[in-house]
Formats: sequence, C-alpha cells, structure tokens
Amino acid sequence: MTHVRQACLALLFWLMSSAVSAGPVDPRTPLELDIPAQALASALERFSRSTGMAVLVDRQLTRGRRSVAVKGHLNATDALSLMLSGSGLMARYARADAFTLQVAQVAEVPSVSGTVANNAPLAGGSYATAIQTALERRLCRSPLTRPGSFRALLQLWIGRDGVVQYSRLVSSTGDVQRDSALVESLRNLRIERPAPSSLGQPVTLLLLPESSGKRMECTQWEGVSGG
Repeated sequence: MTHVRQACLALLFWLMSSAVSAGPVDPRTPLELDIPAQALASALERFSRSTGMAVLVDRQLTRGRRSVAVKGHLNATDALSLMLSGSGLMARYARADAFTLQVAQVAEVPSVSGTVANNAPLAGGSYATAIQTALERRLCRSPLTRPGSFRALLQLWIGRDGVVQYSRLVSSTGDVQRDSALVESLRNLRIERPAPSSLGQPVTLLLLPESSGKRMECTQWEGVSGG
C-alpha cells in the first residue's frame, strides 16, 4: 500500500513540476493539441505534458472514467472543458495554471423577469417529456447517434435555465466513435423550459435498441437541422 501511495504521489509531483519547468503558463494562449479519447487519468497526464498545466487529482475520482478526444487549435481552458465532457467531473482552478477535479455540480442561474416559472406545468406532458423531446431532436440529426441500433446509459446535469451543463456516458455503446458523438451531442443541449427546483440531479437516461420494443422515434425530426 505504501508503494502504491508513493507512486501516486510521484505522478502528482511530476504533473505539478512539469508546469514549473516550462515557465509561466497562460491558459488563454491557443495551442495545437491532439489528445485521443482514452482513460481519463492518462488523458490528464498527456494534457499536462502538452499544456504545462499542473494537475492534482485523486486517482479514485478518475477510475473508470474516459475522456473525450481533443484535437485542434484550442486554449488550455477550452481544451480541458472539452476533455471532461461526458465524465461527470468539472475542473476547480487553484490558480490560472493549476487545477483539481471534483464531481460536477449544477450552477445556479439567476431568474430573469418574464421567464416561465420553474414549477409551471409543461403543456402536453411532464418535464421528462421535455427532456426526451430535446434529446430526440438532437440525436436524430446524425446517423451515428440516431437511436434504435444501440444501448447506452447517460447522466445529465441540467441547469436551472434548462441547459445541460455536464453529462456522463455511464456505459459504452460498444463503439468509441459513437460514444464520442453522443457526448458531443449533449454539449449545451437546451431543454425547452427551465428545470423545476425539485428535479433530482443527475438525470439518468437509458437509450435502448429497436429490438427492445422501447426506443425513441426520429420520424418527426426528419429534415430538421436545428435543436
């Protein structure tokens, strides 16, 4: 057990010292990054090497979680946000070039005069129906995420304004490309009404294959590009 702890501490020390040796880090400076989807712990190590950002994280928190692929000209802050999409975790910055991770929490959104009250009934169905409608519209836009041919377990953290702030793919569809597409499709997904204050977080959703007899229908969204 002592050796295991020493190994973890050594890794954390390396991640933190990498930022020091590289000099001051400006997380707003765009970088050319190419970090494939992988186990989150190894993705964070590669992220630290590529950006010089210091990472301090409990290995238990990253166990069993995967990252989203990060590729392109991005600054460190945006790249980290993308990498953590779908993990159910969020970054908490100790300083501009150093962060730790914590379980995602929904931020409060100030109420705006004239918006629908949180507990107002949704015409034609419950809030669960509103979530399903928004999800169907988004997933049906791509053949890769179109429901009916795969099974997936998802968790969503929905802000008071109805926008999905964080998500997590709990169980893989068996296709890495589809997994990434599902996570990406949930980014900033907007539900057509504010979340009720009584909504339990996270919201867990199960997508089932057509053979189960219970699946989403894409017929009404054919030809629709918005959402």
